[in-house]
Amino acid sequence: MTDNQQPILQKDDAQHPLAKLNRLHFWLLVALNIVFLLFGQAAAVILGRFYYEKGGNSKWMATVVQTAAFPLLFIPYLFISSPQTHSEASNQPSIITVSVVYFVIGVLVAGDNMLYSIGLLYLSASTYSLICATQLVFSAVLSYFLNHQRFTALIMNSVVVLSLSASLLAVNEDSDKPSGVTKSKYVIGFLVTLAASAMYALLLSLMQLSFQKVLKKETFSVVLEMQIYTAIVATAVSTVGLFASGEWKTLHGEMGSFTAGKLAYVMTLVWTAIAWQICSVGVVGLVFVVSSLFSNVISTLSLAITPIASVMILHDKMNGVKAIAMLMAIWGFCTYIYQNYVDDHKASKAPSAVDATPNESRSC
Repeated sequence: MTDNQQPILQKDDAQHPLAKLNRLHFWLLVALNIVFLLFGQAAAVILGRFYYEKGGNSKWMATVVQTAAFPLLFIPYLFISSPQTHSEASNQPSIITVSVVYFVIGVLVAGDNMLYSIGLLYLSASTYSLICATQLVFSAVLSYFLNHQRFTALIMNSVVVLSLSASLLAVNEDSDKPSGVTKSKYVIGFLVTLAASAMYALLLSLMQLSFQKVLKKETFSVVLEMQIYTAIVATAVSTVGLFASGEWKTLHGEMGSFTAGKLAYVMTLVWTAIAWQICSVGVVGLVFVVSSLFSNVISTLSLAITPIASVMILHDKMNGVKAIAMLMAIWGFCTYIYQNYVDDHKASKAPSAVDATPNESRSC
């Protein structure tokens, strides 16, 4: 992040849809979106693990449901629209360019979702979430090279601590492997989840580049359109994978053998899909109301909350090594947040610099 970081929402902008909100209503809206993000992501991960534990085995189905409920995103899109000036309308990229951007990112999202599905198949929900927290490491490194963001001592501390946290889980001999998962499959799950976290960080950087270089704005409508159209592509790719792999033939038998019952099978998939889109609404809402940096930070916070929820709900084992890994992850997360707080504080102290160089301002 650069020193002239500024939030997406400028409260003094009279044309902004939220400009007339008082402070209480503004923070209530922020809190609501935080709840959507935290609840949606934690619930989706736990339900995904529940699907596998009760007899579900289709990795492609687990991938499809991560984006299949994208029509829900049209609800906030229709109710809240960002104003468009004449200059913005005349400076829009071509439809072909935007379509290519959405298609490429959508295909990458489908691949990333598949990696996450494989990782969750071989790992417990708590271990999976702790490994996913390494996305901050990859985000910091990729943002340095792709988005020219600074690499400070606090960010370096976060990278080192989160890397050590993941290493502890990798060598943990007393790991809580799901039933039937061998040591080799556990290692595969660990490596695949690590790769998924790296790809997710790459996606964040590519999206940021798209907003800066192609779309050239990051309003609520544009961010939500990115979510919707990439989800359409990802769902289509995942559905093709489901049929091409032949896994669709096993779904009826899978439903019949689901230990929690057929209704529970259907509801698990439906609510997993809904939970992911509730999470998406929270992500986009925080980008719109505060900034994409804040949205990313809260998204990472949920990865620290999910292990606690999985211990309580799924009765995941929390041994000493995993507890230390979780504390280290929280420490790395806190130093990352503090660095961004320092950057935002510097940005608020230098409004003239922001006004003088509006094209240089960015959000993570």
